[in-house]
Amino acid sequence: MTTKIHAVVEGLGQLARWTLTAGQTHDITQAQTLIEGIRTQAVVGDKAYDADPLIEFIAQTGASAVIPPRENRRQLRSFDTHHYKHRNLIERFFCRIKHFRRIATRYDKLASRFSSFIALVAAFVWLA
Repeated sequence: MTTKIHAVVEGLGQLARWTLTAGQTHDITQAQTLIEGIRTQAVVGDKAYDADPLIEFIAQTGASAVIPPRENRRQLRSFDTHHYKHRNLIERFFCRIKHFRRIATRYDKLASRFSSFIALVAAFVWLA
């Protein structure tokens, strides 16, 4: 059994929202529900999030989509490469929480307990 943590971090790299899905679930399926209701100037993501419906949704919220276009796009979009450099905040957050063996190996059988431990670790990382 594998689990994927889909997460949104705020500007300083602290966890804002997350959800758990099965490991084979694609990231873009959770993106819109995770960013819904969050007021921000920009949404930064990697090429996996390059989909017209998501980019249109981000534009409707008044934010700019800082997502590089996939190479197979017929019409390439422009994006802010300087702002895109901050995308590593999500990777840094995951590196910090993966030091907790319980998250890296998912000892908990119930998703609710696993999610609670993610919240606890996120709070610990925030305080550190």
